[in-house]
Amino acid sequence: MPDPQPDLLDLDSLLDDDERAVRDSVAAACAEHVVPHVAGWYEAGHVEHGVVRELAGEFGRLGLLGMHLEGYGCAGMSAVDYGLACTELEAVDSGIRSLVSVQGSLAMHAIHAYGSEEQRQGWLPGMASGETIGCFGLTEPDHGSDPGSMTTRARREGADWVLDGAKTWITNAPLADVAVVWARTEDGIRGFVVPTSTPGVSTPTIGRKMSLRASVTGEVVLEGVRLPQDAVLPGVRGLKGPLSCLSEARYGIVWGSMGAARSALSTALGYAATREQFDRPISAFQLTQAKLARMHQSWATGTLLALHLGRLKDRRGLRPEQVSVGKLNNVGAALEICRTARTILGANGISGDYPVMRHMANLESVLTYEGTEEMHTLVVGQALTGEQAYR
Repeated sequence: MPDPQPDLLDLDSLLDDDERAVRDSVAAACAEHVVPHVAGWYEAGHVEHGVVRELAGEFGRLGLLGMHLEGYGCAGMSAVDYGLACTELEAVDSGIRSLVSVQGSLAMHAIHAYGSEEQRQGWLPGMASGETIGCFGLTEPDHGSDPGSMTTRARREGADWVLDGAKTWITNAPLADVAVVWARTEDGIRGFVVPTSTPGVSTPTIGRKMSLRASVTGEVVLEGVRLPQDAVLPGVRGLKGPLSCLSEARYGIVWGSMGAARSALSTALGYAATREQFDRPISAFQLTQAKLARMHQSWATGTLLALHLGRLKDRRGLRPEQVSVGKLNNVGAALEICRTARTILGANGISGDYPVMRHMANLESVLTYEGTEEMHTLVVGQALTGEQAYR
C-alpha cells in the first residue's frame, strides 16, 4: 500500500492552485528521476558526475534552479513556491535538495544580488538551465561558524587578483564549473567568481561520508589563482555578502526538513498499519499511537511555521533571526520525527529498503551546515535579549 499522507489539519487548503501545481510538478519529477535511484546512490556513497549533470538539466527544464530569482532565465517564482519545491526535494533526499539549494540560493543568488551586469549575463542563464553547475566557497578547514576569521586571501597584483587558500565541505565542488569564493582582501572580505578551469584551482572530492552520501561534496583549493579585475563581485563588501546568501539557503532548509519529516512519518504510518505483533497491527497499540500523534503534531507545527515564514518573505522579507527560528525548530523537529519513526520500524528502521535511516543521517548534517544548532540558538537569544553571547 502507498504511504499515507498525514494531513489531519488540511494544510493543503492553505495553498492556492498554482502553489499546489508547483509542488506536484516537483514531486512528479523526483518520482521519475530520483526515487528509483537515490537509495542506491546513498548506499554506494557515490553519484556519477554525469548523472548529477543530467539531473541538474531536468531541474533546469522544470525551472527549479534559481527559481525565486528574477530575469536571466530564472523563473521569478514566490518564496512559498520555492519552499514547496524544497519540501518535495528533501522528501526524497537532503542531498538532492542541497544540489538545488547551493546552485540557486547560494551561487546564483550571490551573482544575482551582488554581481555586475556582465557577470549576471555571463553566468546566470547557464546556471538556470542546469548547463553550468555552481558552488559556494565560504567554509574553511579551520573556520566554520566564525567565517570572519577566514584565511583565504586575495591580493592585487597589477590589474589582476591572486587568490590563495582552501574551502571545504563544499556541495557540488568536484563537478562545478564556477565557484563563488569569499576571501579576505586589504579592503575587507570580498566575493569572487572563479571558473574552476582556472589554473591553480582544484576541487578534490571528500569521501567516506556517513551522511549526504547521495550528494557530491568536495574542497575548493586555490594556489596562486590569477583572476582578472572584473572577477570580484562589485556589489558588496564584508560578511554581509556571504551571510545574506546563507539566509536564503537556510530558508529553504526550513521547508526541506519538513519534507524529510513527512517522508519518515508517512513511512511509519504505513508500516504500523501492516506490521502485526500479538495478533494485531502495531498501530493499534497505545504507545505506537502516542508516538505517531507526537510526530504528526511536530510535523504540522513545523510546516505551518515554514508557510508563515514564506508568506512573510513574499510580503516584506525576513530578518535573519526569523530564519534562525525556522531552521532551529524545524531541523531539530525533523530529526526527532525520524528517530521516532525508526523505533516504530524496529530493525527494519535501519534498512535501506526504507528511507527513515537515510533521512535521519542526512539531517545530522543539515543540523550542522549553514549555521549549527548552537549558533542559531545564540542568534535567537541575541534577538530576544539584545545581548551577544558568541564570545
